[in-house]
Amino acid sequence: MANGASRTGLIVDANVKDFFRGLVDTVVCEQNVNARDDTVHYIVNLLSNFAYSDCLFEHTSEGRTIKPLALTYAEALQASSVHERNHALRRLGDVALFMAGMFSHSLRRKVVNIEYYISMGGNAYGYLSDATRSTAQWHTFSEVFAELAEHFAEFVDVLGEVSEEARLGSDSDVLRLYELWVRTGSRRAERHLRRMGIALAPAGSASRQH
Repeated sequence: MANGASRTGLIVDANVKDFFRGLVDTVVCEQNVNARDDTVHYIVNLLSNFAYSDCLFEHTSEGRTIKPLALTYAEALQASSVHERNHALRRLGDVALFMAGMFSHSLRRKVVNIEYYISMGGNAYGYLSDATRSTAQWHTFSEVFAELAEHFAEFVDVLGEVSEEARLGSDSDVLRLYELWVRTGSRRAERHLRRMGIALAPAGSASRQH
């Protein structure tokens, strides 16, 4: 993953997964969160994948945006197969956890508050935990989904602290600059990110799934 340019989004010279792994491990220990190794690994993968903008944002006629949780939930209800439903609910849970934890400061300015994200995300993971226990493809995730559902608010706090630890100061705020670049294509934000050793892959490159 390091130094790759074939995917769209935030690519750090140092392995981005190692970066997030170190932060998450530290925060989990400091906050005394009793989390399974598999759950910590899942969260690290979530952060690493959403560091690539095409994994988090969707392209619409109005530009890059994040689909509202309610629409993702509606897609899950209308899914034509169990597989599609599970993927939609996993997407809902992942986005809710990421946004509630990493961008809680932005949610304070929105009509939909952080409690909504916690409720929607926790319920999505809870349903997935029950629905995947007896399926071969998803069985390995069942206990992870169960822990994420039961302790969703705690993991939001973990990601909130990870977000704070990743902030390097006003003009060097990696997450704020990255969010600005993704939403607006700001050249100023891009210059700051590149000065910090962050390479931004060209738009239109292939995205990843996790």
